[in-house]
Amino acid sequence: MSNDTTLVLGATGKTGRRVAARLRLRGTQVRAASRSSRTRFDWSDPDGWDAVLRGITAAYVVPPPVPGPVHEFVARAEAAGVRRLVLLSGRGADTWGDSTFGLDMRSAEDAVRGSALQWTVLRPSNFNQNFDEDLFHAPLVAGGLALPAGAVPEPFIDIEDVADAAAAVLAEPGRHAGRIYELTGPRALTFAEAVELISRASGLPITYKQVSAAEYTAALVEEGWGEADAHHVAEMFVLMERGVLAEATDGIATVLGRAPRTFEDYVVRAAAAGAWRP
Repeated sequence: MSNDTTLVLGATGKTGRRVAARLRLRGTQVRAASRSSRTRFDWSDPDGWDAVLRGITAAYVVPPPVPGPVHEFVARAEAAGVRRLVLLSGRGADTWGDSTFGLDMRSAEDAVRGSALQWTVLRPSNFNQNFDEDLFHAPLVAGGLALPAGAVPEPFIDIEDVADAAAAVLAEPGRHAGRIYELTGPRALTFAEAVELISRASGLPITYKQVSAAEYTAALVEEGWGEADAHHVAEMFVLMERGVLAEATDGIATVLGRAPRTFEDYVVRAAAAGAWRP
């Protein structure tokens, strides 16, 4: 196997599939791995990790939704001769304090940053694409989004910028070693403002309503979510309401040498693709 192969975990996921495509376009040999990929990787099955890591030089790591496994993964990666790790984490992870949100990401950061390998941590804000590919999409299509988010804005980031940054870091050995990049869009918007832009661009009557964290948790449970998972998502909004993550950063400009994409640019692209049509 080539010693210049880059492993992309979560290769069928939102960021992984985009990172893998960018690396291939750069001419990088990619081993795309996930539970449903040809190369299978499962965080709950460590017995299969060594084969996935064999011959790998660098790895893009999307951590599992539970604390712990990344520590063992990093040890296996070191033993396999992997030299560099790029970890996807969350905006301002070391400012979350006593919040129960993101214990998985903080555990993963501890594992990667405490390793002997070259490492880089990417900490993006909420993705723009959460509005058309994830949690917020179905309510928007139904005509209204209700979240425990009020006047505190969020500097949403386009996932294409996150993928561009990850691919650049993976393709540039040494330059980004030991760096933590806080990645955001160019300006912060409230969720109400974001929904208004989506409504205008799509031409659809979509509304926004602020609810309490308890109401949101109950609504997710009613939709079929487990109590713990619903509480975890609601805790993200409680954390955001503290306001410590509301400022935009220059992370994208630092990594890519250009400004991040705007939310308006994202909305135009998604609306033109029919993202919110019922």
